[in-house]
Amino acid sequence: MYSALVTTATRTPADLDRSVALFHALSDATRLSIIEMLRDGERCVCELQGELDAAQSRLSFHLRVLKDAGLITDRRDGRWSYYAITPGALGEVHDLVVAMQPTKRGRALPQVGSCCG
Repeated sequence: MYSALVTTATRTPADLDRSVALFHALSDATRLSIIEMLRDGERCVCELQGELDAAQSRLSFHLRVLKDAGLITDRRDGRWSYYAITPGALGEVHDLVVAMQPTKRGRALPQVGSCCG
């Protein structure tokens, strides 16, 4: 899980890549709707498709983005796929956002025109 103690100065390129993947996955209304639908537990892909009124190819694309980001998992049961929120994934997003909060020790931004000459 991403630690809220990681500061901007100590983030590695891998940390930044992870942040980008998470924010990208959550930057679409359809993907946020999928996450919302999964809050109460696992759902069959046919349920998601019906409630979102989405074409199978469009839904598959969005599910793949969420799965690649590690936000959801899937399992097969016969010919059906079931999706659920990955345990701890949204906590990781929370920790990431908390780590981005300005610190109390942060200095004020310079006034326009007063920096660099």
